[in-house]
Amino acid sequence: MVEVIVGGGVVGLSVAWRLARAGRPVTVVDPDPAGGASHAAAGMLAPVSEVTYTEEPLLRLGLASLRRWPAFAAELAADAGLPEGARGVDLRAEGTLDVAFGADDLAALDELAAFMDKLGLPVERLTGRECRRLEPMLAPSVRGGLLAAGDAWVDPRRVTAALLTALERRHVPLVRARVTELLREGGPVGRVTGVRLEGGAELVATTVVLAAGAWSAALAGVPVRPVKGQILRLRSPQPLLTRCVRGSVHGSPVYLVPRGDGELVVGATQEELGFDTRVTAGGLYELLRDARELVPGVTELELADVVAGLRPGTPDNVPIVGPAGDGLVLATGHHRGGVLLAPLTAALVAGEAGGEEGGLAALCSPARFGEIA
Repeated sequence: MVEVIVGGGVVGLSVAWRLARAGRPVTVVDPDPAGGASHAAAGMLAPVSEVTYTEEPLLRLGLASLRRWPAFAAELAADAGLPEGARGVDLRAEGTLDVAFGADDLAALDELAAFMDKLGLPVERLTGRECRRLEPMLAPSVRGGLLAAGDAWVDPRRVTAALLTALERRHVPLVRARVTELLREGGPVGRVTGVRLEGGAELVATTVVLAAGAWSAALAGVPVRPVKGQILRLRSPQPLLTRCVRGSVHGSPVYLVPRGDGELVVGATQEELGFDTRVTAGGLYELLRDARELVPGVTELELADVVAGLRPGTPDNVPIVGPAGDGLVLATGHHRGGVLLAPLTAALVAGEAGGEEGGLAALCSPARFGEIA
């Protein structure tokens, strides 16, 4: 009997791949594998530069998963037959430069620097001139910044494509269908024994791993909600930036992520609008307006793509990973950190995390929300 993974985003595919590598029979079920939030994501692996005052557990999870990324990328590239190794998924580690535009933004950055120092995080405080020395295309009005040299980034679309190839090469079945219900034995809170697909077909499983992102709450009682994010991709014959640039423009956050092929990803809005995936003129205007304040040259680039995705948010912004009753394992609720946390999540689900990493399992355990049915 197989383990069924519900969800073919970066988290679900990573879990399936790690289980398959361990020799466990797996089937992935998703109507649009590699779509959704994973397709829209920028791919920042930035636990340090994204730290906030109330999310220290998420920081610990992110740092642990970031340490796994080089080996994860190398093994994935080998399994997928990518001759360029980790570069095949555009894994880069030049760091993140967090810059401030105005006086208020600079004051907020100073407070963040003090908080990072208290946590012992490796960041370097820079003047505006030092920021422009690192990134000459920054606007003269940039007042200062923080360099998180240990942050990295990856191309999520290349990662999910490589995962699909690696799974195919291991003969893992991919069922392109929507799961409508978890099959249970002995009532609504009984053991999970499989899934029912749209159209009525059933798949029997020893274990069901629910990695359906924002749609997880429709299948189990998990406190996961959709958080809309709009993002755009620009194209340039020559790279405009050499590292990720994050900024705050009059209190409005924006980030720019360069790709190895010259593409520049600009994102991302955060909107509580349910399952609305429309790309709006207002959302894209705000992104371009703020990006232009930091890097004026973005307005000269070709518009390559616009997309909106739905991040799976939780009440505490920490993912929900681990057993949730007999026959059911959760791997959902990753919000902004799905790409970053994919290696650690896969290791936790596959039972490959030990020592300090194993101790992190309690931070994202479903048990913190009580019984989940």
